Amino acid sequence: MSVVVYSTKSCPWCVKAKEYLDSLKVGYDSIDVGADKDAAKEVVEKTHQRGVPVVKVGERYIVGFDQGAIQSALREANLI
Repeated sequence: MSVVVYSTKSCPWCVKAKEYLDSLKVGYDSIDVGADKDAAKEVVEKTHQRGVPVVKVGERYIVGFDQGAIQSALREANLI
């Protein structure tokens, strides 16, 4: 099961999402949608939103830093 954080360099909530995952010792890939236009397009197609962060756990997308939703998705994926 993979975890991906879609973010931008200037997003403070993106930093918080990554710090939260780090605190749980959950590995993740980080994709800068400001630099990777294909990834940005993919996220918009999947979520119908343009905001960051977007945390993808398996096939579940969580828009924004929603600690409860992230924790729930990680538990469902048996990652915590």
